[in-house]
Amino acid sequence: MNRSQNPHPPQPQGPYDGQRYDGQQYDGSQYGDQRYGDQFGDPYGDPYADPYGESDSASWFNSDGSRQAAQGQGYGTQAAYPREQEQSYVPGIPGQRQREDQPTYALHTVEVTPAEPSYHIPVTPEAGWDMAASRRRAWVSRAVLLCILLIQTVLSLRLSNTAFQDEALYLSSGHEQLDHLLNGTPVTTDYASYFSGSPTLYPVLAALVDGWFGLTGARVLSLLFMLGTTALLYSFSRRMFNERAALAGAALFAVTQSTIVLGYFATYDAPAIFLLAAAAWVIVRTDRAPVAVVLLAAPPAVLAVGVKYASALFLPTLVVLALLTAWPHRGKAAFVRAVLLGVGIAGLLGVALYGTDVLEGVRATTTAREHGTDSAVDLLKKSALWGGLMFLTACGGAVSYIRRGRMNESPLALRLSGPGWRWRLLLGLLLCGTAMLAPAYQIHLSTSVALYKHLGFGLLFAAPMAGIGVTRLVGAHFRYPQLGILLWVTVLCLGLSQSVERFASWPGTSGLNTVLRTHITPDKGRYLASTPNVPVYYLRDITEQSRWTSLYGIGYKDDKGKVHRGADGYRTAIKDGWFDMVVLDGVATPQMDKVVIAALKESGKYRLAGTVPFKVGSGDGTYRVWIKSS
Repeated sequence: MNRSQNPHPPQPQGPYDGQRYDGQQYDGSQYGDQRYGDQFGDPYGDPYADPYGESDSASWFNSDGSRQAAQGQGYGTQAAYPREQEQSYVPGIPGQRQREDQPTYALHTVEVTPAEPSYHIPVTPEAGWDMAASRRRAWVSRAVLLCILLIQTVLSLRLSNTAFQDEALYLSSGHEQLDHLLNGTPVTTDYASYFSGSPTLYPVLAALVDGWFGLTGARVLSLLFMLGTTALLYSFSRRMFNERAALAGAALFAVTQSTIVLGYFATYDAPAIFLLAAAAWVIVRTDRAPVAVVLLAAPPAVLAVGVKYASALFLPTLVVLALLTAWPHRGKAAFVRAVLLGVGIAGLLGVALYGTDVLEGVRATTTAREHGTDSAVDLLKKSALWGGLMFLTACGGAVSYIRRGRMNESPLALRLSGPGWRWRLLLGLLLCGTAMLAPAYQIHLSTSVALYKHLGFGLLFAAPMAGIGVTRLVGAHFRYPQLGILLWVTVLCLGLSQSVERFASWPGTSGLNTVLRTHITPDKGRYLASTPNVPVYYLRDITEQSRWTSLYGIGYKDDKGKVHRGADGYRTAIKDGWFDMVVLDGVATPQMDKVVIAALKESGKYRLAGTVPFKVGSGDGTYRVWIKSS
């Protein structure tokens, strides 16, 4: 059969007719006259385009940038033959040769403006509180200090008793000095020879106040001095450390026995300790000032020694403090500051000694004072009882401060620099060591007389370190406040009980003064008493100091000119009928009272005019008044 006779002539084969892919045979009869360009779009189109979406042929370009129109390409039709050499690329069939000129897709760039957020996260600070000084912190600290001063005031004002013999002595001498200054009345007693302070300083001031407001006014004057001491302590402690340590130190100092008693005790201890605190405040406050400014601390320091000679014990502390406080800021120039202060103090002291006659009193009451009989162990026990807890707190604070200068409660503190451990060691030794000067001095003298008062001088300098001890005990961020409260309450209870015992340790004289006024002849007579200063003070309108003799010592000259002293002097004077009246209490000098009573009975020249009961401590006592009968 020839070609023309074949009823089914062979059709032209497509480029993929007869080929199998995945088990299917692709041929022209299978697809017929389907046109992929018409139904599915351009076979070289975007493989990710939606096949049912609208065709956007305008977005398709060749690599040369010319626009390509959509053309239908059928399989199994005559139109496919002229393009046999250019096989069409069918998506999804592997192994095909891609056309060299592939269409590219141009992305549309859309600029989107982000919406403004409704909430902004604030920047978190490195520390939740500021370490720098602020007005708010200053006022809060002052408010707490005011509460401390109010507590101190209440604790002192609650004490009550008639004048102690030292109070009566200083006030009586002050009135005599005032009469001499104002009216030219001669001073009959050489007070400078046995006073432990200048008789022309505190006694005159106290007598001036006493003349207007009585004994209560003179005692309130001492309270003002002690309140000022506490305030100055807070101020220079805050300057050295911080508000918290300053408040803790002031709170402890305000409730000790020494502070409470001296705050209502008309003696020169309160003004002396105030002047020392003022000198220390000037030294600390001027640590960054020019070196010569430290000389402002010399006058109050020297004046403190003039008011109470024992204050000289603490002058070296002031000089060394001037060195240590200036060292972090001035380095070696701090030695010049300390030397300048020492020379200034020495110069003023020399002028004061040259221009006055107090040197004999300094020797009699301070440098060459008569030694007692108290043992060192007994004095140490009393020192520990009256100030030991605060001293131990100061020692603990010093050890903690030497080991670590800051508690680093704030991360900002880690970047702060401070003095090294050697400087902190010297400061701790200075402040804590000063508290031991008074007990050491009393042990040297073997006497407990005025020990409780002298302890207050040393605790003034130990108080800043005690404040450090309290803050370290409480911990960072007030971790253990109960420990600080427990410590303060313990010191408070000790101060309360000890101050009450101290004011009850001498007998009251209200009833005795009434009896004595009826037996004293104005500006006449000679009298012997256990504590003559008290009746002299209360009855100064009808008697004077020169007419009274105490049981602490006598120098009686008989008719032959022989001087009798001690027990023999009292026996001889009573035998000769020298005294017109004898007053004994059995408390101040119990041993000498027995000698005098025996001499009175043996002489036969005196009769017991009466007795006046009194209370002392936890017991009772009786005043015995003997009158000369012939």
